[in-house]
Amino acid sequence: MNAMRRAVAGLTAVVVAASALGCGDTSHAPTALELSPLSAVSGSSATTTNSNVQVPTTLFVFVPCANGGVGELIQIEGDLHILFHTTISSSGNLHSKFHFQPMGISGQGLTTGDKYQATGVTQDEFSSEGPFPITETYVNNFRMIGQGPGNNFFVHENTHITFNANGQVTVVADNFKTGCK
Repeated sequence: MNAMRRAVAGLTAVVVAASALGCGDTSHAPTALELSPLSAVSGSSATTTNSNVQVPTTLFVFVPCANGGVGELIQIEGDLHILFHTTISSSGNLHSKFHFQPMGISGQGLTTGDKYQATGVTQDEFSSEGPFPITETYVNNFRMIGQGPGNNFFVHENTHITFNANGQVTVVADNFKTGCK
């Protein structure tokens, strides 16, 4: 289980790094999200930024239920759709949300050649009022859908943490599971 958490953490780090690179790209046309009324909020009340990008992505994912249950490394490629939204109020309150979603990310097993489709959504939401209170909620649903029965792999994680106004942790939740279907 710890190895799987490290693998997911590594995958998350790769996704975040890819998103950071992608967020610097301003060559795309503004989207409806970037032109929303929230973007025009005056500096005296709040500052809002939005980013809506697609990042070409190549990843290697180990699917333990592939290859008749022996497991297999899958190479996947395609675009990762990334939305970032951050608002900072005039009083310094911060609200930030990100959303990652594969768009046409697919690939094949390096041993069997079986085809796979990556699906799912990862979201994180963070709020802070001054230094405290702070809340953060993270939800990750990632799936590798393979050909035939029994080789569909999933990762599900949701975590939440709350720090009260005194900086004390008052809520911690971490639910993590993986499996094959």
